[in-house]
Amino acid sequence: MQASRVTVAEAAVTTKGRILIVDDEEAIRESLDTLLQLEGYSTAMAESGGEGVTALKDEFFDLVLLDLMLPDRSGLEVVEEVRRTNAEIPILMLTAYGSVENAVQAIKRGANDFLTKPWNNAKLLLEIEQAIRQSRLEQENTALREALRRRYSFGNLIGKSEEMRRVFELVTQVAKSRTTILVHGESGTGKELISHAIHSHSPRADGPFVAVNTGAIPVDLLESRLFGHVRGAFTGATQTQKGCFDRANGGTLFLDEVGTLGLETQAKLLRVIQEREFMPLGSTNMVQVDVRIVAATNVDLTELVARGEFREDLYYRLNVIQIDLPPLRERREDIPLLIDHFFTKYCLENECFLNNRKQSELRFASEALQILLNHKWPGNVRELENVVERAVVLATGPEVPVEMLPQSLLEANGIRRLHIPTDVKPAEGASLPEIVEEFERRLITQELEKSGWNQTECARRLRVALSTLNQKIQRLNIDIKKKRDRPGDH
Repeated sequence: MQASRVTVAEAAVTTKGRILIVDDEEAIRESLDTLLQLEGYSTAMAESGGEGVTALKDEFFDLVLLDLMLPDRSGLEVVEEVRRTNAEIPILMLTAYGSVENAVQAIKRGANDFLTKPWNNAKLLLEIEQAIRQSRLEQENTALREALRRRYSFGNLIGKSEEMRRVFELVTQVAKSRTTILVHGESGTGKELISHAIHSHSPRADGPFVAVNTGAIPVDLLESRLFGHVRGAFTGATQTQKGCFDRANGGTLFLDEVGTLGLETQAKLLRVIQEREFMPLGSTNMVQVDVRIVAATNVDLTELVARGEFREDLYYRLNVIQIDLPPLRERREDIPLLIDHFFTKYCLENECFLNNRKQSELRFASEALQILLNHKWPGNVRELENVVERAVVLATGPEVPVEMLPQSLLEANGIRRLHIPTDVKPAEGASLPEIVEEFERRLITQELEKSGWNQTECARRLRVALSTLNQKIQRLNIDIKKKRDRPGDH
């Protein structure tokens, strides 16, 4: 092979790109070499498929010009071998044996395009330029996404907004201490994720992280769940069982929905925080524990304190440091990042729509994305995650259209999904315009009926101008007046 070893860094200084020519005919190689170098490309040449594969393993190239018929193997086999280790590099096939079958096979096995010999110089150079430009653009986009992910991610927390950056900074500061922390935020904002982040960045990271939703456990079972019990402590207690505090010893205990605790349980929790000890149900012995508590609530505890429903002394013990999580509607600039994160998460889980870097290739159509950006997100990040997971499961192509968004989300944004008539049966011998006209007539009539024959409402449902709808009604001979004047319609 006639080439000197070139690294990625060295190739980067080449203005137009570095190209590997793989062909067993010397005249072809030299002709391509001259053409490309005159155009400002750097080149290397290989006489066989084996030499070409070796060169691609040892050096960096922006593109490969590959002959279909090689002395040691088929160019199609070379494409397959290259693609097993390099999915990005553009490959253009060149052959004197041009056929649709060969073209289809080349594309199926991973070639970017298929050109026949003798080639047209201008067309070949245009193909090369476009392929390299597209490849570099994809690499830049991938690098940008990776940089954004590293810059704005904090564990599984995603955000570039000023509000979330302040949260990340506060978490980093407080994680190193033993201080009790209160996380406040609406449902679905990621309070448990924040608690995980605090734990994983603390000296207790190697210890247990135990989460308990105090609002989801019946009152008569909650104390047993938190503090444990001994055998015979109550009916059904057939054996001694450790509680969450005991299991979290040396680590972090996350108490979600702490505002739902009863006053008696609040008193016991206060003792654990103050004395670092508790007594299991039915026991007479104190148990010493070293537990860091992170509590979370979606309500204002000060209001509960004012109503006498939450102990003031416990509130101050829990609220040494408060972290407020903003609702998603107040950090809309984070929505595209969250969408990308959840797309990749669920594409990995479902093993679909992934590129060679194990990243999702899915995206929302621009109109669908605009709806997501404008949505109020009452369920916050959790609601957005559900929408993205649903899109991954239902997607049939890389672009997710508006129609694939949940009906409830569309209606919340003033959009109703049309019920498309499927029973249109054109007359025998009808032309395409006649079939389309009948379909339009049926659809508009259907939406007029749903709108109570109100043309303004119907135009809104069909998302067309009222003047356009009126023109169609006249052209299709839809009798609005007769329908409105039916008995019982007033």
